[in-house]
Amino acid sequence: QVQLVESGGGLVQAGGSLRLSCAASGIILSINNMGWYRQAPGKERELVAAISSSGTTSYADSVKGRFTISRENAKNTVYLWMNRLKPEDTAVYLCRSITTGYWGQGTQVTVSS
Repeated sequence: QVQLVESGGGLVQAGGSLRLSCAASGIILSINNMGWYRQAPGKERELVAAISSSGTTSYADSVKGRFTISRENAKNTVYLWMNRLKPEDTAVYLCRSITTGYWGQGTQVTVSS
């Protein structure tokens, strides 16, 4: 059974930082293309960062230079480091195995102005 469990969300002031974690079981993240998505109320879900099985990363323009996606193979975990957060970053953040289509349940990030 595949499980992706996100953690690390919370309430932070604008300009602050958070680190989100996506811990996996039943799937080996190092051989999967992984992505962090977000969905804000009334908006479509969007891909904000991705990391390929080879380690290549990509980012949405809105987060480029502020967010960093990384993977720790020994812990079978993918991270999203979020810096210089803005109120418009407020959303539920979800982890997904792009390769297999599995989703995590999401973690709420709220950025106050």
